[in-house]
Amino acid sequence: MKAAIYSRVSLPTQHISNQLHQLRELAAKRGFEVVGEYQDLGNSGTKARRPGLDALMTDARRRKFSVVLVTGFDRIARSTRHFLQVLDEIDSLNVQFISVKESIDTTGPTGRLFLTLVGCIGELEGALIRERIRQGMVRRRLEGFRLGRAPLNIDHQALAHDRRSGLSLTTVAKKYGVSRASVVRFTRAAMKGEPPHVGEFHPAAVLAPVECLA
Repeated sequence: MKAAIYSRVSLPTQHISNQLHQLRELAAKRGFEVVGEYQDLGNSGTKARRPGLDALMTDARRRKFSVVLVTGFDRIARSTRHFLQVLDEIDSLNVQFISVKESIDTTGPTGRLFLTLVGCIGELEGALIRERIRQGMVRRRLEGFRLGRAPLNIDHQALAHDRRSGLSLTTVAKKYGVSRASVVRFTRAAMKGEPPHVGEFHPAAVLAPVECLA
């Protein structure tokens, strides 16, 4: 079985050799052929973008190996959510995952059960977040707060006049703080004598945040 080793240290002054030795030894005991070693030196675990991890995931998608070895969950992910995302993608690619510290090995039945539980936790977390957002929106609406984008508070006739007088789309858009598409739409509406459409976000508008209920 072809294997990939991933290791990471947070500070440039830290040594990665201990992780590499442990993972190489594990690969030899299991009879794995190590086809790639991916490292992130001096990269904090809080960073989502890491060259070594990115390269690992890219090669996983290319099916260059069938198992990933790490010394611990904290080496590969910056948070629980990130760990769930990484593990879910690895599993979807039919790549096995082995973590030494947590004694997790998805090549066996116990490890597969762990993946199932991880998937359930991820779904539950997403459902809870969606429900809190929904409840927060309902509460804000009941309290009389407007939800969604605030209407543009500009002089549409003046905007249309400036555009028809020869000013460029970009110039008019910057002058009134709207998009170029809005300039076209408002100008057409003014020429046809139609009421302008509202609903586009204006940079100066301050929207009340959606409050999530605990």
